[in-house]
Amino acid sequence: MTASVRIIGIDPGLRRTGWGVIESEGVRLAFVASGTVSSNPKHALSDRLRDLFDGLTAVVNEWCPAEAAAEQTFVNRDAGATLKLGQARGIALLVPAIAGVPVAEYAPNMVKKTVVGSGHADKTQIRAMIGHLLPRATPDSDDAADALAVAVTHAHHRDWNARTAAAAALAESVR
Repeated sequence: MTASVRIIGIDPGLRRTGWGVIESEGVRLAFVASGTVSSNPKHALSDRLRDLFDGLTAVVNEWCPAEAAAEQTFVNRDAGATLKLGQARGIALLVPAIAGVPVAEYAPNMVKKTVVGSGHADKTQIRAMIGHLLPRATPDSDDAADALAVAVTHAHHRDWNARTAAAAALAESVR
């Protein structure tokens, strides 16, 4: 029998950071909660990052995940926008780390392929599959639905990640 593990998925964004919490027990997945942490685009960047930090910290403290997963940043043509997204992503990685929660990272195409079956799925398809995989899920935004997709991806890949880490540690100890 496999123990249940609580996973938080995070879809980082400077305007809106989505989060979703699921329970994973073997192949069984259960929706726990989801939501969106927002920052005011009229405020200074430092204040916006603090808002994301405070909001995600409250979520992690309330739902006490054992593991976290965040979506990796894709690089677009607007270097400034990519840099700001990277800063928001740093908050998404830092908050669980401060709480002692290990964080895995997944490329957007891997999340889409895991949840929908296509690495180029759109937000409508992701939301539909989240509704199918987690029937009780009630994401308040596309960002929250994406975060649940990140959590589902981690639930499906976490055993592989653990085996890969163990093999790397073993290889390092042999050197």
